[in-house]
Amino acid sequence: MTRIIKILILAILLFVPKVYGEETKDWTILKGDDFIVYYRPEVSEEFVRTVMDSAQESFKSVSENLNFRHYQFSSQNKHVLIYIYKDKSDYMTNGGQAGWSHGAALVMTKTIKTFPSDEGFFDTLLPHELGHIILHESLGPYADVPLWFDEGVAMYQEKAKRIEAIKVVQKALENGQFIPLSQLTDMRLYTNTERTTLELFYAESAGIVHFMITELGEGHFHKLCDELKQNTRFVDALPKIYMHINGLDDLNKKWVNYLKDVS
Repeated sequence: MTRIIKILILAILLFVPKVYGEETKDWTILKGDDFIVYYRPEVSEEFVRTVMDSAQESFKSVSENLNFRHYQFSSQNKHVLIYIYKDKSDYMTNGGQAGWSHGAALVMTKTIKTFPSDEGFFDTLLPHELGHIILHESLGPYADVPLWFDEGVAMYQEKAKRIEAIKVVQKALENGQFIPLSQLTDMRLYTNTERTTLELFYAESAGIVHFMITELGEGHFHKLCDELKQNTRFVDALPKIYMHINGLDDLNKKWVNYLKDVS
């Protein structure tokens, strides 16, 4: 799960005030239908074109996973902006990002910042960050979404992480370190949050969303998203859609029972 921290701790950045925007004079630009890629001259054009192709493919797969098949970015600020810095140092110094991350999703401006890396860049980082952006764009700016739900949806786009996350949560249950869903909902992440806490938070976030989609029904999950679009509070939307679940504690109980039974 340490790789998750390097790549996926990015949710912290969604809640840290930042000055958005980039000077464009030091960038080369590649424009597509849904994405504009700004990249340093040192970054190979072949890599950039692969980023563009992968981003477009991830856009389709994430939209389908979330049942937003006919989703399109709003006409205002239509494109997602992807900034590719030349290396990690450039990303940290000029991109204003932490050294433990490989990328950042800034959902308010539909911006992704990153740098060339061979550590799960195309099958992990891009789908994850687009998961954040598409979810927030689709639900609207006022949707009441817990941080674990936000991160869980983003991590659901990474197939390789699902089984690993379940194993981590099962181990936490055995060791008495499991965080109940009510507490998980109240959690906030900060740059000084302990690594073990971050790892468990991300694992549980991935695990509970996976459980809701695969075990409680994909259709119910999509209806939940539709209800959240109406600005219904998450705690109110949950029992409204899942009528056999009486709130977070009941959802937590069913999830724990599942974790104990699944191998």
